[in-house]
Order: sequence, then C-alpha cells, then structure tokens
Amino acid sequence: MATVPSSGAHPAARRGRLYAGVAVLLLALAAAYFLWPRTAHLREFDPDRVAQLETRMWRSYYEKRYAALLVDLYALSRDEYGFSPADSLGIAWYAARAAQTFQPTRSRAEAQGARPLLEHYFRLIEARGGETFDVHEAARLELDWWQLRRENALPAEHGAAIARVSALLFGADNAEIDRAGRLRAEMMRYRDERGDGRMQEGDWAHIERELARSYQALHDGIAIR
Repeated sequence: MATVPSSGAHPAARRGRLYAGVAVLLLALAAAYFLWPRTAHLREFDPDRVAQLETRMWRSYYEKRYAALLVDLYALSRDEYGFSPADSLGIAWYAARAAQTFQPTRSRAEAQGARPLLEHYFRLIEARGGETFDVHEAARLELDWWQLRRENALPAEHGAAIARVSALLFGADNAEIDRAGRLRAEMMRYRDERGDGRMQEGDWAHIERELARSYQALHDGIAIR
C-alpha cells in the first residue's frame, strides 16, 4: 500500500519551532531591556532611600563584602537614578573596583591606582546621567576626598572636598551643597571613631538618619538656580 505524503510537519516539531521562536523573542526583549540606553535623572532621588543604601554600602566596604557592595551600588544607580540595567551594572562595577583598589593603599601615590576606575565610573554617569561635567576632574576630586578621609582631615576640610564633587557634577555651589558635604564627613568621622569593633546597630541607625539629612540638603542645593 502506498504511503500518503504528510500534509505538514509533525505536531511536536511545530511546537518545538514555536517554543524556540518564543524563546528567541524573549531573549531579544530581555537584551533590549538590559542594553537599551536611557537618560537617567541624577537630580531626582529619595534622600531617605539613598541614605539607607549608602549606610549599607559603608558596612559592606568596611567588612570587605564587595559582592554586597556591588548589589547596593547597582540598586542605587538603577532604582534611584534610573540608569539602564547595563549602565547600572557598569557604574556599580567600576565604583566597587575603585573602592577595593583604594582600600589597601597606604599613600597618595598608591591610591592613584583607583583613579582610572573612577574615570570609567564618572564617564558612564556623565554619558547617561543628564549632567555635563569634566570626567577627569571629577575622578581627581573624588579620590582627593577619599584620601583626606584616610588622612583624618577635619570634617570641615573633608566635607568641603566632598562638596566640590557635587558642585562639579551639578554645576551648583551654595550653602546647602556645602552642608550636605559636611554632614557626610561628620558621619564618616563618627564611624571612624568607632571603627575598632564598637559600632552598634544604634550607631548605624544614627548614621543613616544623618545621611538622610545630608542628601536632603543636597537635593535642596541642586534645585537652587
């Protein structure tokens, strides 16, 4: 008996091709979501949420939990400032690597090893963050306040250095931005004075509250025209 030619592919084969097509489509959509560039909004952030994330990042940094630091840096860039997932990952990676590179150094000369990583970090921020600034100068100023902290500079000097970074990024220079820098510096000094194992949960809660005041001042300062 002659075999009747099939009028189409086997149902299982058709389902296989359908599933493969759907999988390719989903992968393409995921890649587009992850990689598609977005313009972020550095001026739009929740001071309380930024303070919460920064407090956690400080703890991770001093406990050398760099993976946790990377996760919170990603959350800060993605959730608070609106960078794309790909840019958020790049920003978080360069920031965490810069911190990791800086941490064991013992001189200003050695600390310069972190500067190229900071330049990559600020280049991504400048490209997608909606602000225009000198990337190389931003990296230089950022590393300068890191080093001043290590050298136990007074909060007034240290805070002024922090404020210079904000002034450069946002093109603003006023009393609120200065206050934001000083409050951050004071909390860094507060933590350093308790850095030999004396930090308690109440101390971290105090730092978070004061950092929220700092970021509220920054938020107010960058709104001044």
